[in-house]
Amino acid sequence: MVNEDHIKALDNHSTCLQEYVNSPEKQKALYKRTLFVVSVSQIFGGAGLAAGVTVGALIAQQMLGTDAYAGVPTALFTLGSAGAAWLVGKLSQKKGRRAGLTTGFILGGVGAIGVIFSAILNSIFLLFLSLLVYGSGTATNLQARYAGTDLAKAKQRGTAVSTAMVFTTFGAVAGPNLVDVMGDFALSIGAPALAGPFILAAVAYIVAGLVFYIMLRPDPLLIARAIEANKQERDTQKNLTNTEQSTNKKGVAVGATVMVLTQIVMVAIMTMTPVHMRHHGHGLTEVGVVIGFHIGSMYFPSLFTGVLIDKIGRTAMTIASGIILLLAGLVAAMAPSDSMVLLLVALSLLGLGWNLGLISGTAQIVDATEPLTRAKTQGTIDVLIALAGASGGALSGMVVAQSSYAVLSLSGGILSLILIPVIIWAYRSTGENKVKVGQGL
Repeated sequence: MVNEDHIKALDNHSTCLQEYVNSPEKQKALYKRTLFVVSVSQIFGGAGLAAGVTVGALIAQQMLGTDAYAGVPTALFTLGSAGAAWLVGKLSQKKGRRAGLTTGFILGGVGAIGVIFSAILNSIFLLFLSLLVYGSGTATNLQARYAGTDLAKAKQRGTAVSTAMVFTTFGAVAGPNLVDVMGDFALSIGAPALAGPFILAAVAYIVAGLVFYIMLRPDPLLIARAIEANKQERDTQKNLTNTEQSTNKKGVAVGATVMVLTQIVMVAIMTMTPVHMRHHGHGLTEVGVVIGFHIGSMYFPSLFTGVLIDKIGRTAMTIASGIILLLAGLVAAMAPSDSMVLLLVALSLLGLGWNLGLISGTAQIVDATEPLTRAKTQGTIDVLIALAGASGGALSGMVVAQSSYAVLSLSGGILSLILIPVIIWAYRSTGENKVKVGQGL
């Protein structure tokens, strides 16, 4: 009986896949539905990731009594996100986006719960361990953007990524601005005020996971694979080569480099900004506002940047990313310590530069890979992005402790300039016409 039910389920699954393979209308409808599901989940995911960004460094500073290791929390949850990126990518490759994204978000929620208890118990060990697990939510929130591209056409990929990221804005901006509210709630239940944002994160991540588990049916990656397999079978029957569908290694390398560099610069400056502000008399509310603007700038401009990347090309927008990140570093370095306005400008530019780098890099990765191996490649690249963020977070505290926030900001801005020669090299090798139509660079 079990075997018969299993065979029947497989037959139904195969029939469902075939219906989508044979119907462009159904593919288009599923593409739109997938973007909707991803967008809903990103609202909650954005709220979850904001907690670690806003108060993670402050919790460590409070427990350890020094700034030198204030970047450790960011390093830990970004390091944890590296392992989670690998896990989510592997699960997605094997069982589809639904399984990978659901698991990642639930783990992120569990990690946030651990941070809450570590704050109550004043346990550094539990805090560090929980932050590693909490990083699963960060990685999953980032990988969710790929789900929207699985069924996107070449000229829709930047737009698809940006659509998902726009909805992250709502949760990501709300999270930092609820710091005081959640802090009061935490105090009312006997937890430290700084644990409050992680209460919000725990609920938000778990809900995001449930959204994927319940609503992401059928799985867009499995449908995309079935469509690709059917296409390759037809090409084989016609004795055509499949070179256009093979992985473009140069495109993957360039896309990965763009995202890794922008991640290092963004995380390093962002991590130490709350600590820098607190040292110069700014309250938690002001910190929340600055970080809220920063995270909003990371995601909200996606309303326009994805379309620009699809229309103008990956090359031009990656160069723009490098220039904007340089400006962010310069403004942060030169801003008077008591000037909240200039810090708002600097962190907003930092978010915008990261946005351009992430979306253009993501589009390049999707352009350069085929559906049959795409999830595995994406997971591997997101591991590198997470490790880059971990390095930036860990080193940022040490740089500030040994020099200053201004030196850190200026160094990050200068580092971002590496994006320009990388993308010019790619342009000369491939040609801007391919950049525009999504042929890998």
